[in-house]
Amino acid sequence: MFLKKGSGLLVGGALASLYSFTGCGSNKENTVNESLRMIDESPGSRTNWAGNLSYNAKDFQEPTSIEELQSLVRATNKVRVLGTKHCFNRIADSDFSQISVRAFSNKLQVDSVNMKATINSGASYGQICTELHNQGFALHNLASLPHISVAGAMATATHGSGVANGNLGSAVSGFEFIDSDGSLHKLSHEQDGEGFQTLITHLGALGIITSITLDLQPAFDVVQRVYQELPVRILLENFLAVMSGGYSVSLFTDYQSDTVNQVWVKSRADSTGEVDPDDYYGARAATRNLHPISAMSAENCTEQMGVSGPWYERLPHFRMDFTPSSGKELQSEFFVPIEHASEAFEVIAALKKQLKPVLMISEVRTIAGDNQWMSPFYHQDSVAFHFTWEQSQAGVEAVLPLIQDGLERFGVRPHWGKVFTINPQRMRSLYPNLDKFKQVVTRYDPNRKFINKFLEKLLYS
Repeated sequence: MFLKKGSGLLVGGALASLYSFTGCGSNKENTVNESLRMIDESPGSRTNWAGNLSYNAKDFQEPTSIEELQSLVRATNKVRVLGTKHCFNRIADSDFSQISVRAFSNKLQVDSVNMKATINSGASYGQICTELHNQGFALHNLASLPHISVAGAMATATHGSGVANGNLGSAVSGFEFIDSDGSLHKLSHEQDGEGFQTLITHLGALGIITSITLDLQPAFDVVQRVYQELPVRILLENFLAVMSGGYSVSLFTDYQSDTVNQVWVKSRADSTGEVDPDDYYGARAATRNLHPISAMSAENCTEQMGVSGPWYERLPHFRMDFTPSSGKELQSEFFVPIEHASEAFEVIAALKKQLKPVLMISEVRTIAGDNQWMSPFYHQDSVAFHFTWEQSQAGVEAVLPLIQDGLERFGVRPHWGKVFTINPQRMRSLYPNLDKFKQVVTRYDPNRKFINKFLEKLLYS
């Protein structure tokens, strides 16, 4: 997200658009043309954050109470939820009705004894982190942007970085939601056991989330240092060690040389290990704050240069009090098992000529595995290859299949909320518990009220 400025459960006994997709190899369909439809080609007037698509929903509502939300759900045949509009595809869109929960953003209840916080589903991370910190608590991790909604991050398995850090939804210990007939349900680790975790990445298919309970930990400070020109050879020989050198580590590269442009190392101030302030695996320390794209101003980036600060002011790359960019970009992200990280990096680097015209920057991160059925990190410690693209439909259309095909042998999975062109049949093969997930969805939504074209194509067709 680095653009230029201005531009009961059914688990075990008791727990009993992309409108079309490009296939791999020669089985191609017309895909990105529609999924990246530009604003002036859509009848809708509301757009996502990036501005690359406008929403098709003919009806838009923003209720302010549970009762109003229940009435709206009962009154519609098809509906999807809209959060902070940070998805780059049509996962949140509907041809019929769309409901925003942004008005549900003013509740934060902290249970200091059990170290939990309950929030309304409209809240963003930026809206809750300061108060959590002021009360002496922290979340385990944050994404690069604190502007995104907690509910949206949970639904799509959005993540930060860190070899021991699970996706943001792994902090969820309970949530309430409204099903297709307007009934209110509560699921939690406390009452539903380990099986509860399987549904945290729910893709908006269960219903409309109204509140979320998060696990907390004591507040901590973070020191952030940035290094430049990490030799690719050293990275490939020491990938896990490089990515384990801090609480959260990110690489930024354009794949155009034999060095990685930048390494961002975020270390807990209370950790026993200390990062060398001058050298990191052959990368030299930056002499000033940097933006992930070095030529751009670092004004909107979080503080670097080894200056200690609260967790919520260092774990993101961008500051909450700044809009990081106009959003005029496209984003894709692909995950492979961490044991294939070096090989996958080489596959992508071999495409540097094809990437150069459309790639702004690529970020490489790590995510610990989880037990969430529809998470890309299900039972898999992963490396993430994130791409921030120029908003060039044709250019992205040309390069995505090359990346996906190259990473296919590693079982590559895409981010649910970003641009990809992996065909639906292959997508379904990547999630071994998809049928179980659909059984649970059917229990709460027998008529697929919350299933839009995007999910219909991916999960059912």
